[in-house]
Amino acid sequence: MQKTRTATRKRNRGFEETHQSLIETAVRLLSEKGVEALSVSALAREAGLNRTTVYYHFPSREAMLVAVKEWSTQQITRGMDLDAPQIDRMAAINHFVLANPELIKLWIDDFIAPGEIRERYPRWDELVSGLEASLKARYPDEAVDAEVYAVMMMASAIIGPRILQNSVARGEDIDRISERFVAEHRRVLRRDGIIG
Repeated sequence: MQKTRTATRKRNRGFEETHQSLIETAVRLLSEKGVEALSVSALAREAGLNRTTVYYHFPSREAMLVAVKEWSTQQITRGMDLDAPQIDRMAAINHFVLANPELIKLWIDDFIAPGEIRERYPRWDELVSGLEASLKARYPDEAVDAEVYAVMMMASAIIGPRILQNSVARGEDIDRISERFVAEHRRVLRRDGIIG
């Protein structure tokens, strides 16, 4: 009886709630079993829904992957929210990167593919102009390329923690890796006059 009530509740949820739940289930499935394990059937099974419902939300596996990539981009973008304290942003990005290796692989592939960065990161111009102002104040007599600096910082924030975890500090716990990486990243940003 309990299973029937649960299934009925799932069928009666609104479209957006079901859609979000399916994305989060797909993220979990991908994180646990890898991108190869993600299919409409696997998602339906994992979510406790029929395949028709999943197809209603995602007409193909590719559409599911697009939704998962968009979700991961939103999570990373939250970590780059310029209104949040720097330490919180850095810790959020590091933790997400370390906790979701399969998602990060997808995100990196998408991020380095040809395309417009402003579509992938809507606050790009704001980030670059903020960095440019800080770098020019710190180095007034030098030609500063804030776009390149932003790319370097973004690459470091997204790829650096994974390298540290997989190749340098193997076996160290995620919180310790994040703590180490954030501390050094902050030191570099302080040196460059980006943070106080």
